[in-house]
Amino acid sequence: MEYALLLPLILLFLFGIIDAGRYAWEFNKAEKATQSGARYAVVTDLVADGLKNENYSFAVDGGIPQGTVVPISAFGGISCSSSGGAVTCTCLDSSACDFGEEADGDAFNNIVAEMQLIKPDISADDVVVEYLWSGLGYSGDPNGPDVAPLVNVRLQDVEMNSILLFGGEVPLPDASYSLTLEDGQGDEADS
Repeated sequence: MEYALLLPLILLFLFGIIDAGRYAWEFNKAEKATQSGARYAVVTDLVADGLKNENYSFAVDGGIPQGTVVPISAFGGISCSSSGGAVTCTCLDSSACDFGEEADGDAFNNIVAEMQLIKPDISADDVVVEYLWSGLGYSGDPNGPDVAPLVNVRLQDVEMNSILLFGGEVPLPDASYSLTLEDGQGDEADS
């Protein structure tokens, strides 16, 4: 009789321990996928197409003397995300977006695919790729983008199915990882 009274509590405790371990495992996978996505993003094509050197030069088009650091007032950053399959980029500082807000959907989807190798349940709508001012890079650089931004890959709104809650969704914390852009062009990452 005592066993029948304690069994539900023991099962609740057991499933709680299993869920806590799965939660830590899923969050670790989300963080690792974000790190892998950031590494891939810094060595392959830019998602923010307007930052590519052939499209815009801060020296020629922006009036910044060649060889000087591009100031934050000229490059406030740009954020790229997907909604319903359409990839868009939005300038983080509307006064400093002369280079354009074009998005390379293939580059974005390649980053998502790299992340899905680690955590397959990630969707494109869960990923945000940001290019933030770092103070690196020089106006008029002939070998790549004029800026060498911090590339921040963020994973948001990901959930885990809970055993304890009978399949209910438990939100995972957002994961974010930043690296400095390396070349911003190419097809393969050396990750």
